Amino acid sequence: MQQLNEALGDAKIRVDCCLSFLKAAIKWSAEFGAHRNGSPELHAMLGEYVYSESPELDMTRVSYHFVRGNNPKKFASTLVNFMGKCYPGEDDLAIARAILMYLAMGNLRDANFLMDELKKHAQYKEHDLHRSDLIQFINHLLPTLQRDALPLFNMLRTKYKSSIDREPAFHERLDEIAELFYGVQRRNPLQGMFGDIFKMMG
Repeated sequence: MQQLNEALGDAKIRVDCCLSFLKAAIKWSAEFGAHRNGSPELHAMLGEYVYSESPELDMTRVSYHFVRGNNPKKFASTLVNFMGKCYPGEDDLAIARAILMYLAMGNLRDANFLMDELKKHAQYKEHDLHRSDLIQFINHLLPTLQRDALPLFNMLRTKYKSSIDREPAFHERLDEIAELFYGVQRRNPLQGMFGDIFKMMG
C-alpha cells in the first residue's frame, strides 16, 4: 500500500512538473509569439495532457485549453471519450461548455466543426444527446449566430433558461457572445446595483 501511495505521489509530481512547464511555455509564447492567448499548438497539447494525465479530471480546464488550441478534431474525440466515462448529465454540459467557449472567443467555425464531429460518433447517439434541452439550445444557437437575429437569440435564452441555469457560467458566456456577435453592451453589475439603489431612493 505504501509503495502504491509513493508511486501515485511520484506520478502527481511528474504531472505537476509537466503542467507547469507547458503553462510557462504558453505564457512565454503569449508574450513573444504571434498569438495573444499563446501558442495554439501548446494549448491543444496542454488540453490533451490535462485530460489524459491529471489525477482529478477538470473538463472546464481541458476545454479552456482546447478552445485556444488548433485541433478541434482532437477536442471532439476527447469529448467523445469523456462521454464514455462521465456521470449522467455531465456529457451535455461538457459539450455546451465547449461550444459556448468557442463562441465567446468569436470562433463560430470551430464551434460548428466540433458539433458536427460529435454528431458523427456513436457515443453521441447512444447517449440520446439530441434529446437534451441544452443540446437543442446549442443546435438552435449555432445557426442563429450566422445571421443578424438578436431577437431570436434572446428568445432562445429565455426559452432554454432552465437548461442554461444548470451552469451559472453559461450566462456570462452568452453575454460575451451577445456582445461579440450583436454588439450588445454587457451590463456592469455595479451599475445595476447603483441603479437599483437610486431607484429605491427616488
